[in-house]
Amino acid sequence: MAYRAARLAKADLVTGMVGEFPELQGLMGGYYAAAQGETAAVAKAVRDHYKPVGQGDVVPTAPVTVAVSLADKLDSITQFFAADLRPSGSKDPFALRRSALGVIALILDNGLRLPLGQVASREVLDFFADRLKVQQREAGVRHDLIDAVFALGGEDDLVRLLARVRALQSFVSTEDGANLLAGYKRAANILKKEGITGTAPAQQHETLSYTPEMDEAALIAALDSAEPAAADAVAREDFEGAMAALATLRAPIDAFFDHVTVNDPDPAKRAARLALLARVRTAVHTVADFGRIEG
Repeated sequence: MAYRAARLAKADLVTGMVGEFPELQGLMGGYYAAAQGETAAVAKAVRDHYKPVGQGDVVPTAPVTVAVSLADKLDSITQFFAADLRPSGSKDPFALRRSALGVIALILDNGLRLPLGQVASREVLDFFADRLKVQQREAGVRHDLIDAVFALGGEDDLVRLLARVRALQSFVSTEDGANLLAGYKRAANILKKEGITGTAPAQQHETLSYTPEMDEAALIAALDSAEPAAADAVAREDFEGAMAALATLRAPIDAFFDHVTVNDPDPAKRAARLALLARVRTAVHTVADFGRIEG
């Protein structure tokens, strides 16, 4: 039915009625489809596949209509980008921003688990991320948190992405979340200064060539517990649980920075402690890139 509706969706554009009254596009197509005996689902999809048009418009929920509407909008966006006819500044002659907002509304309102990466390039995914920030601003969702989740890469499921963002927004508004963010940024700044941009090899306490200080050992133990717990929670899409696992790192990180010298004169201690900070960064990145979070 979706294939049939897609074949008929634009047929009314060549009729005299739509030629004289362009605002009737789709509506007339639905009437014509019904008049020639198409199924109700096909006629409805032809009629409504342009929706939603603009903010506040009705978002289709009928499966055939949703399929055709998504296909139409995604086709326009991906093909215009491929032809290097993307929006620029205030110029958007093909209304691609509106189409992207329509795709986002269709996905979120219908709870569709649609991996956009299968149909869109990274550039188009970035375009959707920008539109998502605009769309979510009125719902009170912070744009930097969307950036923090999207920056990890590999997340093209908007329903899952927003679930992660909402959990993150709740977490960073707590004392544990704010303090973990501060500890993360301190760790990240030290690693950046040392030129450690990737994941340093984790060094467990049993492989160290020295006896770790109490607060160093406590952070190692906390990471041993929090890392798998957070990863498991993310895999189950329990993002609140992932935040709770990360929250257990807050106190050990604070104590580590208060009582342990990272840049110790002993090269072995210095290397091990930098690796420990890299583990902290990697553990936090299980949920989001905290470096993109403001404040």
